[in-house]
Amino acid sequence: MKVVLLAGGLGTRLGEETAVRPKPMVEIGGRPIMWHIMKIYAHYGLRDFVVLGGYKVRYIRDYFLRYRDENCDFSIELGSGKVQWLEAVSENWRVTVLDTGAETMTGGRILRARKHIGDERFCLTYGDGVSDVNIRRVIAAHEATGAWCTLTAVSQPGRYGALRLSEDGHVTGFREKDARDGGLINGGFFVCEPQMLDLIEGDSTVFEEGPMRRLTELGKLGSYQHDGYWQSMDSLRDKQTLEARWATDAPWKVWG
Repeated sequence: MKVVLLAGGLGTRLGEETAVRPKPMVEIGGRPIMWHIMKIYAHYGLRDFVVLGGYKVRYIRDYFLRYRDENCDFSIELGSGKVQWLEAVSENWRVTVLDTGAETMTGGRILRARKHIGDERFCLTYGDGVSDVNIRRVIAAHEATGAWCTLTAVSQPGRYGALRLSEDGHVTGFREKDARDGGLINGGFFVCEPQMLDLIEGDSTVFEEGPMRRLTELGKLGSYQHDGYWQSMDSLRDKQTLEARWATDAPWKVWG
């Protein structure tokens, strides 16, 4: 199963951090936050990634093209230029990096990746949030509901629009959150069926608006409620919070 990562946004609230690189490449503990997300999925056996770049996509391309150079010891014969790698890269991943356009919206980015996703179930998430969610359980919950898309519902006070859920876990609507509201929000970590792609019209489609609302109308948007750790990186304060957790216990570090 492929893992599709949305990695094309500007991330303007991160100030100077995103002036030179895309938001998913902002580092936590010396590694891009997207690397942390990929490590979470790889822990559960999902190692085939499709990265949907846009803003400063060259930074993402260069990172993965140079990944072995930066992470492995080597010997080089300077006369011939022959390189002998002294170790293998520990991350046995397949990474497809796509330029989905600087101005393309989230739904449009996903649709542009259709030929790479294929006619099969896939995981989808944002390139700026980490969690200790059990991906296998999210997939199992998705399989049990018959939904076309299952999102991970998490608790996060303030800032975000809240979800309305039915007793069987389907999403029935969305609403604006009050600052005192501790309700559930969309934390990403989706599992999707290819039928969901038919609800995306084009580059200007915002996935979280038209397609997700249409899924709720069809009764095809499911949810998996995660009561553990979840944190997005929307501001410099969030980055500082994640850095502090990485230096201590890092709940999202589920890999060994």
